[in-house]
Amino acid sequence: MVSTKGRYAIRVMIDLAENGKDRPIPLKEIAARQGISLKYLEIIVKEMVGGGLVIGTSGKGGGYRLCRAPEEYNIGEILELMEGSLSSVACLAAEKNECPRQAVCQTLPMWTEYDRMVHDFFFNKKLSDLVRSSGSNE
Repeated sequence: MVSTKGRYAIRVMIDLAENGKDRPIPLKEIAARQGISLKYLEIIVKEMVGGGLVIGTSGKGGGYRLCRAPEEYNIGEILELMEGSLSSVACLAAEKNECPRQAVCQTLPMWTEYDRMVHDFFFNKKLSDLVRSSGSNE
């Protein structure tokens, strides 16, 4: 399950893509538009800066902006930074599957296939796919 942290991080990224083309966006503006607690966003955005998703600038005119163009981000990288592994079962979450039942586990192929579908879905979905076009009235 994706937590609020992962969902809110995606919302922040969309907000920056839609509103941050000309200037860094103050976090309080994002919080107001998105209806998210400023304190919670501070925690989330700190991780996003540390993970190289966004750049923060302080002082007058400061705020946050994307490091790359929206089409250069995929949703999977955002979720993995905020959530950790997207694996459905613990034995697949580890880099090396060290489950003692691996050779006889009848369910492992199912979990592997499921994880591959989830991975492919999120890593093939670009941030730009979620951004409204500037002419949209939605």
